[in-house]
Amino acid sequence: MSDDLRFEAALKQLEEVVRQLEQSELELEESLKLYEQGIRLSRLCHAKLEEAEGRIEMLVKDARGEAARDREGQPRTEPLPSPDQPQTRGRGGQRHARDPESS
Repeated sequence: MSDDLRFEAALKQLEEVVRQLEQSELELEESLKLYEQGIRLSRLCHAKLEEAEGRIEMLVKDARGEAARDREGQPRTEPLPSPDQPQTRGRGGQRHARDPESS
């Protein structure tokens, strides 16, 4: 198994391992091999999810490295703008999606 395995492929393989363990009458050694494979796949999926979470956190931080907040002081949760959405520069030179209602 390679760490280059994409999350979706690893998750699909993990689901298959679980299915085999739940539905098959396997010998002990085969069950152990599948279980070990499942643990490796589970750890790989977990690591990929943690990496994605870290990337998302970096995207929503402001210029000071703090979580970007809205006017009420709550963490910003709006989606990132699509590549074809016009961008404007806000305070501190940050790029923001232009609000179509304010134009």
